[in-house]
Amino acid sequence: MRSKITLKELAKLLNVSVSTVSKSLNGSPEISKNTVKRVKELAELHNYSPNLTAVNLKRKSTGNIAVIVPNISNTFFAKVLGGIENEARKNGYQLITYISNESLTVEKQIMDLISNGLADGVLMSVSAETQTTKNYDHIYRFTEYEIPVVLFDRINVDVKLDKVGVDDMQSIYNAVRYLKSKGLNRIGLVCSIGDLGLAQARIDGYKAAMNDQNTTFQKEFLIVSNDPEVLRKQLGLVLDTYEMEAFVSLDYLSTLLTSRVVQEKKLNIPEDIKIIGYVNEDFAPFLWPSISYIDQHPLSIGESATQLLIERIKKMQPKEFDTQILNTKIVHLDSTLI
Repeated sequence: MRSKITLKELAKLLNVSVSTVSKSLNGSPEISKNTVKRVKELAELHNYSPNLTAVNLKRKSTGNIAVIVPNISNTFFAKVLGGIENEARKNGYQLITYISNESLTVEKQIMDLISNGLADGVLMSVSAETQTTKNYDHIYRFTEYEIPVVLFDRINVDVKLDKVGVDDMQSIYNAVRYLKSKGLNRIGLVCSIGDLGLAQARIDGYKAAMNDQNTTFQKEFLIVSNDPEVLRKQLGLVLDTYEMEAFVSLDYLSTLLTSRVVQEKKLNIPEDIKIIGYVNEDFAPFLWPSISYIDQHPLSIGESATQLLIERIKKMQPKEFDTQILNTKIVHLDSTLI
């Protein structure tokens, strides 16, 4: 494979200085029209393209935004990436996307790579292991490099940075209050992401709503495990023991599992059990029965986080860190028909 021609080689072929070639390619008025024409024609002939690393070093900008997502199994992050891509392209930025696979070690390795000048800023949703260990040193280090970082979605972390997400506590509180307003009191919670900070916020919202309006939170109705098989067994036991009326599920897996176990117990949705969960908006209508879900507006999260980061890059934001909270809404489908 033929190597790319360089500025130096172009200059040698034209018998001019490297500076003359560079200025000609950039349309400098210092260079005669005839020389500019000769340089550009030869550059086109040899398919010359500038060394972006060198250009970026000169401009002190890469034109890149690094995005770190914890996994790609959750379609929520694909939607967020769509919002990030829309806003980045609109503002002339390219994306470099990394996946941490919920690993603190991988996350640190990615951050080390980015710190070598690969991007002007970072958008990230922190890994589960990072939240469990509460190890944020690798993230804070970027403030020393003056590389702005904006956290999105998983913002229930004790880190002083810009953040964009939803009010996880309020979203579940609203869901439980809605079910209770329809006369339902035996409401369970199902969760398979107990190691995430946002899960605790959602559990707090559930407890607060269950303790409202003359009802009391019962710990037996709280079903939390990162192991799907354990979750299935606990859910089955609760259904066998109590006459449950509804469930709120805190993530995609627990939503699907709840629907399946309820039906395995020969209970009907929504006649016997109502369900509100977190499930992909594209899939929810095609489940049987269709599942009512909490819309987190992932596209808007991506767009808002990118806007905030670009403002930081361009130093348009005040020095104080900003937390932007987007409102959620319940989208009612078959599983909450009253």
